[in-house]
Amino acid sequence: MLQRLYRRVLALAASANAPWWLAAVAFAESSFFPIPPDALLVPMALARPQRAWRLAAICTAASVVGGAFGYLIGYALFDQLARPLLDAYGYQAAFARFQATYAQYGLWVILVKGLTPIPYKIVTIASGAARFNFWLFMAASLVTRGLRFFLLAALLRRFGAPVRDFIERRLTLVTSAVAAGIVGGFLVLRFL
Repeated sequence: MLQRLYRRVLALAASANAPWWLAAVAFAESSFFPIPPDALLVPMALARPQRAWRLAAICTAASVVGGAFGYLIGYALFDQLARPLLDAYGYQAAFARFQATYAQYGLWVILVKGLTPIPYKIVTIASGAARFNFWLFMAASLVTRGLRFFLLAALLRRFGAPVRDFIERRLTLVTSAVAAGIVGGFLVLRFL
């Protein structure tokens, strides 16, 4: 079953509409959707390695724009959704400390977490909720997301055929490793 799904994704990745799907997933993942764009970027770059740079650019641009939307969610909806809970539980002082810490270290949070498989939407929404400088947030997002997706594209372009062969021979191992990476990312986020 896993092999069939993999082949379907590769076929979709080679279709003419795949870049639009990639952009939509990258946008959504940066603001509200749980699936990272890597799920499409990897098979798309493997299906057409000559387009790896273009795909990384699409992924980067859509992810940064989606990050702006995530920032807006944190900025605009925080008072309606989270503030009443903070007030009810008496956590106003704790949130004020969070904002102060984020103002001091937020750039590093954005740069480090933007490179990891930790869901980027957490960073974008937290940046908006903390009222982090929007333009600094956008610049850091462009750098970190661009670095992440272009590095992945470079690796796939350089080692495309061997990577594809490895994935096809050891698909269960690869999916298990990706799942472990996602779980590990959540654990790192939880304890940082």
